[in-house]
Amino acid sequence: MKERPLRLQTIKKIVRANRITSQEQLLGHLTREGFHVTQATLSRDLKLLKVGKIAEGPTGYAYTLPSEEERRESERSYVQDFLRGYVSIEVSGTTAVVRTLTGHADSVGFALDNLSIPEILGTVAGNDTVIAVLRDGTTRNALLRTLKEKAPNFEE
Repeated sequence: MKERPLRLQTIKKIVRANRITSQEQLLGHLTREGFHVTQATLSRDLKLLKVGKIAEGPTGYAYTLPSEEERRESERSYVQDFLRGYVSIEVSGTTAVVRTLTGHADSVGFALDNLSIPEILGTVAGNDTVIAVLRDGTTRNALLRTLKEKAPNFEE
């Protein structure tokens, strides 16, 4: 798992320094940098980095990274969605059960997935419950500490 942060940094460096028009082209750059990943992994990385495509007139589209202000605004929006629907959290082993207001589980789960919380591998949302799969060794206190860092108004 140590490779992922370095790979994400490398993707950002490549996208900033080159006109990248396809995932195949980006995969080629990554291979030259020593990373061997599947297209599915690359797609997840691009989603995590919030890489988008911008129109370049008649020449087509090219990948772009969000600006720092866009990234901060997006994170603020996810924090608001989380806080708006959150009710409680319980942790057992590598699973966290997040209770939400009725109908808010989807937006709370989406927020948790997009806030880049290192303790959370992913979420599954129902109507008023989100199941978060945690990394091995994650403690309740570590998860709560990160949630408070991401969302200063968060209260258990």
